[in-house]
Amino acid sequence: MATDKTTILIVEDEPAIVELVTFSLREAGWNCCAVPTVGEAWDFIQHRTPQLILLDWMLPDQTGLRLLARIRADRQFNEIPVIMLTAKSMEEDKLAGLNSGADDYITKPFSPRELLARAKALLRRKSPEHAQSTMRAGNVMLDPVSCTVTLDQQKIDIGHAEYKLLKFLLAHPERVFSRSQLLDKVWGDHVVIEERTVDVHVLRLRKALKEAEHLIRTVRSVGYMLSEK
Repeated sequence: MATDKTTILIVEDEPAIVELVTFSLREAGWNCCAVPTVGEAWDFIQHRTPQLILLDWMLPDQTGLRLLARIRADRQFNEIPVIMLTAKSMEEDKLAGLNSGADDYITKPFSPRELLARAKALLRRKSPEHAQSTMRAGNVMLDPVSCTVTLDQQKIDIGHAEYKLLKFLLAHPERVFSRSQLLDKVWGDHVVIEERTVDVHVLRLRKALKEAEHLIRTVRSVGYMLSEK
């Protein structure tokens, strides 16, 4: 079975809050990592880009807003979804957080179920490839929860890299992506892979899809796309 867990970075210095948030989000099958300072959060992001950041405002070394501004100013990380999770509940605080680039703002104390629902909704909007809903194209179905792919309702064997590639293309149908874009979006900037390696994974993906291989189209001199047309 392929594995492709969504990584959530929790930037929070209160252990009790970290424990509650982690418990709430693991229900979705997500991998939660926590750090207590802005400095440690920035180090984490540079080595392993998370799919979502939950960010406290008041932190021991700097404010969460400082980290948020740094993320939004960085070309490599500026699209990471960020939810502010803070005790600051005044309207001007919320506006400051949202105007600084936060995608959502949740005040403490919070409902764990609401946090999970809003995190899922944000990922659906910003990163559909990390959503938990079933994806389909023709007779191919991918289930992100069980990390399985079926063809005509029969489970097929698929490698981890090919699973990630298929999941990304299913989330963005009818869109052409260059090899460099696929490397960035599917494997991430931190992985050193030759662009032509993408061709190898596409070949393996088509082989795994058998009679549905036509879904993965080559766009000459550009790259690849998933299309049912």
